[in-house]
Amino acid sequence: MPTPPTRRSLLLRLKNWHDEQSWQEFYHIYERLIRDAALKAGLSPEEAQEVMQETLLTVAKKIAGFDYDPQIGSFKNWLLQITKRRVVDQFRKRRPDRAEARSESAAGALDQLPDPAASRLEALWNAEWHQALLGMAQALVRRRVGAKQFRMFELYVLQQRPLKEVRRALGVSAAQVYMAKYRITRLLKKEVQQLEEAEV
Repeated sequence: MPTPPTRRSLLLRLKNWHDEQSWQEFYHIYERLIRDAALKAGLSPEEAQEVMQETLLTVAKKIAGFDYDPQIGSFKNWLLQITKRRVVDQFRKRRPDRAEARSESAAGALDQLPDPAASRLEALWNAEWHQALLGMAQALVRRRVGAKQFRMFELYVLQQRPLKEVRRALGVSAAQVYMAKYRITRLLKKEVQQLEEAEV
């Protein structure tokens, strides 16, 4: 399932360590986003997996102290900062000579780390977040329209198959394909806008 924006209710539920369902939902929502961002920052799959695990562990330890205040910042940015530090930790592990700098001042070392992959992480994170919103919007729209209608959209718009091929594969008319494209595109735009407005 793609990543939706965090709902305040989920964040509140996470403060209860015994709420296994909420923690599973949180993991299901965010593990891919974190891992993909780490991979695109230049880490290996093993390093990205470790970043994901360490980031989620840090969230688990610190979520009790996280209070949503839009004037201070969003959960998205808080999670980005945690992820960024875990990515930087992985790059430092590649450079043993950086271990002393880490122990002296993690925050100072983070700013001074010359690795361009670390400085690109925020842009990568925002791109991944946007892709996740699109994926979530698609999942929500798929539930609202018929399976055949969404399949027309998927083949014609997302996979850019020729109209003739879509018509033949699904046994539909050109008008039906065009109508599915129009309707679902409109619904997707609306869902993305609502998801963006609901971000914490």
